[in-house]
Amino acid sequence: MGDGTYPRHWFRFRQSCLVQCRDGVLVWFSEFRHGPFPVCSRGDNRQYQPGRQEQNVKISVVIPTLNAAATLPATLAALGPVGEIVIADGGSGDGSVELARRAGARVVVAARGRGPQLAAGVTASTREWLLLLHADTRLAPEWREQAAAHIRQDPDKAAYFRFALNSADPRARRLERLVAWRCRVLALPYGDQALLVHRDTLRRAGGITPVPIMEDVDLINRLGRRRLVGLSAAAVTSAAKWERDGWHRRSCRNLVCLSLWLVGVPPGRIARIYR
Repeated sequence: MGDGTYPRHWFRFRQSCLVQCRDGVLVWFSEFRHGPFPVCSRGDNRQYQPGRQEQNVKISVVIPTLNAAATLPATLAALGPVGEIVIADGGSGDGSVELARRAGARVVVAARGRGPQLAAGVTASTREWLLLLHADTRLAPEWREQAAAHIRQDPDKAAYFRFALNSADPRARRLERLVAWRCRVLALPYGDQALLVHRDTLRRAGGITPVPIMEDVDLINRLGRRRLVGLSAAAVTSAAKWERDGWHRRSCRNLVCLSLWLVGVPPGRIARIYR
């Protein structure tokens, strides 16, 4: 338990290792199990099969926003036709809401924080399939065909996309490889990889916890490896945070936040560190 308000879903730690990245950063990892599901699965990084053309993917796209006017238009444009787009806004003052409405999205106002905003957006959505997407993440064009294939083939599983950054910096490629390792070995994709999930699967997993941060790790832990599939289409995320804070510093800060969450630090305190 953290502060007695938000329960932690347990991890069984198996072994630890110290990984030295090529840029010299030392990173400590522990392999863990998602209770009650086993660690190993062969579903990760599934390649999509060309030739399956889907004109319309009838899903609800839920996007939490907070002053996202700089990235939201590109995120929406990359989606193409979908069932509906729900913007869960946490009090933007930069025109994000107006941009979303002009693009045809439905806007709901929610308490600030990705967890509360996503929960509000899911509640307001109407389709059976949900795509939980960050406002600074653009999905590659092939996401539609891969999503349609996943819906047909694995309706009881959630799918995430391949992490990529919109930066030509070699450190971005190293970080992408490290994230691919994390997803393959630890079955731990983050929210910036998006999540495609059926409403019933989300409900059986306990829904979205209204915490200000780490809502993605919390949900992935409850879904478990056996209910996760990796798709090869890229989820291209803005590299602005790494470029602003420094590649090493931002990556280490993210790792510290994850570690604090796992040992039960209250999410409000973690959010202050993340910013």
